Amino acid sequence: MKSKPGLGLSAADAELAAGILARQRRPLAKAITLIESTRHDHQARAQALLEKLLPYSGQAEKCLRVGISGVPGVGKSTFIEALGMHLVERSHRVAVLAVDPSSTLSGGAILGDKTRMERLSQREEAFIRPTPTSGSLGGVAEKTREAMLLCEAAGFEIIIVETVGVGQSETAVAGMTDVFVLLQLPNAGDDLQAIKKGIVELADLVVFNKADLDPAAAESAARQMELALHLLRPNSPHWQPRVLQSCAAQGQGIAAFWQAIEDYRKTMQDTGEFAAKRRHQAQAWMWALIDSGLQARFRQHPAVRRELPALATAVEAGEVPPVLAAERLLDCFKEKLHL
Repeated sequence: MKSKPGLGLSAADAELAAGILARQRRPLAKAITLIESTRHDHQARAQALLEKLLPYSGQAEKCLRVGISGVPGVGKSTFIEALGMHLVERSHRVAVLAVDPSSTLSGGAILGDKTRMERLSQREEAFIRPTPTSGSLGGVAEKTREAMLLCEAAGFEIIIVETVGVGQSETAVAGMTDVFVLLQLPNAGDDLQAIKKGIVELADLVVFNKADLDPAAAESAARQMELALHLLRPNSPHWQPRVLQSCAAQGQGIAAFWQAIEDYRKTMQDTGEFAAKRRHQAQAWMWALIDSGLQARFRQHPAVRRELPALATAVEAGEVPPVLAAERLLDCFKEKLHL
């Protein structure tokens, strides 16, 4: 039996929960702002809200989480808008969590994908949320997982997570989505370089966008990538990553791309890997939260805060080895925990 939204929530947060379940975009935007807040009181409210909405989200048989990454200039936003329009015109509801680099001045998102997906943002069936990375590894905001759950509770059955794609590890997005897509440029000479980075090993689909600019180069790059993928061990024994071509600006290749996504989804569901992947991701998420929580508590510990400045200065000056300083600080932390 599903829990009723509103229990244990303030009147304002109960109204937010009701609005989200009524598929209203404004309450959803407010709820995501709440979970992104670093204020302790906001975090407590956000966790209560998530707990009440959790039974309405995360249903693998109904919702699909798609991660899309690629180098700057590959046309991620154009590709996602074309894909989103293709989907909403076929009666799907699509949420885009466009994770932008953080401004060093304001801490906010720099690129503002909502302004770069003008057509899609005007559709009632779509929701676009630019989110600052806040320095998170792989260009994925720390609160992206929670935002996905809220979007699913709001009735969006396809969640697209766009990452920064600036050369950082993209393990984070691959570890929170059902299918990971890598966008490549056909004539940039970076296909083999990407393999060195290891990002191709994470990809379930590779798409060479802007293929119309140089069809011969796109065909050659696609063949090279197919050969390279056969040399790598696939993520699943039941799925060999596919290589596709597209021209998102013209809407070319989008239908074929989504058919490949559907083929992947059916294969993974039929073999039971889809649900297993979700379970493993949930457990990995738990441990990630434990790690970040322990680090936060460590830094807030009174004894640690008292000893840290002097030890940090001593380490910087070469007077104390880093390993010894770390041990002393951990001992301070362990005293309170009686470890």
